[in-house]
Amino acid sequence: MKLTTLGITALLTATLGLSTAAIAENPTPVQQLLETREGPGFNLTNTDLSGRDLANADLRGANFSGANLSGANLSGANLQGANLSGATLSGADLSGADLSVANLVDAKVNEAIFKDANLTAANLGGAQLVNANLRDANLFRANLNAANLRGANLLGANFNAANLFGANLLGVRGGNFTNAIGYSR
Repeated sequence: MKLTTLGITALLTATLGLSTAAIAENPTPVQQLLETREGPGFNLTNTDLSGRDLANADLRGANFSGANLSGANLSGANLQGANLSGATLSGADLSGADLSVANLVDAKVNEAIFKDANLTAANLGGAQLVNANLRDANLFRANLNAANLRGANLLGANFNAANLFGANLLGVRGGNFTNAIGYSR
């Protein structure tokens, strides 16, 4: 009887020990992203990543819908095709980031830095870009329908063929609006 109880206890301990090890080997998407800077296709909906350093991270196709990325460092990150709809990126650094074909509908990106960022064909409809720095950014064919760019720095930014219907451009500085749709000065 004692031998059987001891055997069952050993078996349970070994099993539980293996479970703990298996859990430790499978980090959450957030842990994996922070450790490896690799997160293509991750679902990070409503995740709080405010102030995190994600510079040069691979986030292609990741879902950040409703996420908080305020003050995050996303410089040089690959966010091609990422879903950032409704996300908060206020004060975030996206310098040199690739946001081509990304969805930023209704995103809050006030005072964010997009210097030299690629926003080709990105959807920024209804986005809040108040006082954002888009210096030398490429917004070729981007949708900025009803976006608020009040006070934004657009020096050297390319808005060629971008949709600017209903966009608030009050107090902006610079920008190449050649062939921009819905733009009038």
